[in-house]
Amino acid sequence: MNEIKELKIGDLAIKLPIIQGGMGVGVSLAGLASAVANNGGVGTIATAGIGMFEPDFNTNYLEANIRALKKEIQKTRRLTKGILGVNIMVALSNYADLVKTSIEEEIDIIFSGAGLPFNLPEFLNRDSKTKLVPIVSSGRAAAIIAKKWSDKYNYPPDAIVVEGPKAGGHLGFKAEHLDDPRYTLENLIPEVIEAIKPYAEKYGRPIPVIAAGGIYTGEDICKFLLMGAAGVQMGTRFVTTTECDSSIKFKQAYIDSNQNDVTIIKSPVGMPGRAIRNKFIEDVSRGERKPFTCPHHCIITCDFKNTPYCIALALINAQKGLLDEGFAFAGANAYRATEIISVKELMDTIMEEYRQACQN
Repeated sequence: MNEIKELKIGDLAIKLPIIQGGMGVGVSLAGLASAVANNGGVGTIATAGIGMFEPDFNTNYLEANIRALKKEIQKTRRLTKGILGVNIMVALSNYADLVKTSIEEEIDIIFSGAGLPFNLPEFLNRDSKTKLVPIVSSGRAAAIIAKKWSDKYNYPPDAIVVEGPKAGGHLGFKAEHLDDPRYTLENLIPEVIEAIKPYAEKYGRPIPVIAAGGIYTGEDICKFLLMGAAGVQMGTRFVTTTECDSSIKFKQAYIDSNQNDVTIIKSPVGMPGRAIRNKFIEDVSRGERKPFTCPHHCIITCDFKNTPYCIALALINAQKGLLDEGFAFAGANAYRATEIISVKELMDTIMEEYRQACQN
């Protein structure tokens, strides 16, 4: 098993079965996505807050985001002939806009989580080539989505990403389940493979299951492929690359962190989130308020009237390197980062780790 098998999603053949996770706000845009696609993986643009650099972001939120997404997909296409995805959170209030725009721009894959994307197939046209890949955190969620899509649209998921509790950013688990052994990715993968088997049989084609959340090394990839996953999604390890679209200070926060700095926060959107502890997080946890005006209720579940800070603004500030006014989301392994290297060097290193692990 030393030579890694390509990942097939419908008629897409992905040379290395590695999907770069979509990291918002503004952490994975054209720079990172094109570099990953050029090196044989799937490069993913995060759509959350993508209009942040548009001059009318606060006054014309919806149009600014559509315009920015079109620009970003087109820019990425100019930089690569590889396979590209977008990550669109179901919880975004402009979800439908972002899905329609991505399909119009002929993006290869839409990854969609942070909620159950029940109506995603209704946006496809007869000649759409875009593949639809839900992100789930349980076999039950995978089965519910596959049944809904099958019953209503006669369309099975093209693949499924299973995100375990070690992922960065917002997590699809209750806080008390994050350290519960029953919810480890190792337990979730077989559960999801089993849950979608009937749909793969019904439609006579494979529905690849992609492991995500805490995957950091080639050894991790070897382990999950041996468990039956068809590929992996990795986010955290791509942050400390030259091509990652966040500021150098954001990347440095990963390099400077230790294991105790990677912490779970209570997000204003009602989900636990994993981030790197800093003064901003400590201020908020002590009850300090960070005044803001909400230009657009961007996440449906956000309690923006009562929350002490705006999560979108905190993440935009962090992306720009203003870490006194925000914080970096990060996966459980962020503290393991030691240097900033190119995506090519990283992919070569991961594949070397994979080969060594699979030989043993």
